[in-house]
Amino acid sequence: MSLSELRNQLPDYAKDLKLNLDSVLSDGGSPGLDGKKIRAVALACAIASRHAPLVRAIETFAADQLSPEEISGAKAAAAIMAMNNIYYRATHLIHNDEYGQLRAGLRMNVMANSGLDKVSFELASLAVSAINGCGACMDSHERTLRQHEVSAQGVQSALKIAAVIHSVAVTHEQAAG
Repeated sequence: MSLSELRNQLPDYAKDLKLNLDSVLSDGGSPGLDGKKIRAVALACAIASRHAPLVRAIETFAADQLSPEEISGAKAAAAIMAMNNIYYRATHLIHNDEYGQLRAGLRMNVMANSGLDKVSFELASLAVSAINGCGACMDSHERTLRQHEVSAQGVQSALKIAAVIHSVAVTHEQAAG
């Protein structure tokens, strides 16, 4: 199913999602991000949102500007954040500072060579962390992005993509019943 078909299948009560999906996936609707970054973030978010038809549609959309290596990098961001968001959210939320002092000991080699450029990987990681609700990871990725001179508007655009992609997945799941 194409992204357009998936958008058109959203129920009438989700008209705003249809409009927002078109907007955030366009250069004009995601200021501070180019088409490649928009697609990398959207694909990582679709994977994090766990709705297979949306993942397939976004992957097809992404493939018009991303190389196979970059698509793999967006998938890697979703995969590594699925692990990191659980671990770091838990160590942040447990009110015992000792856990934050312990070495995680979790392999994260993909972060050094994901297939995406550093900024795109960080944007995708930030957006997935927002979906997964990990404040510690969001803080870390936002700081890195700002150090790489990504504007507040660029960071906001990644977060808006996360919000819209996730809401489209949830709405499709709910409508399917």
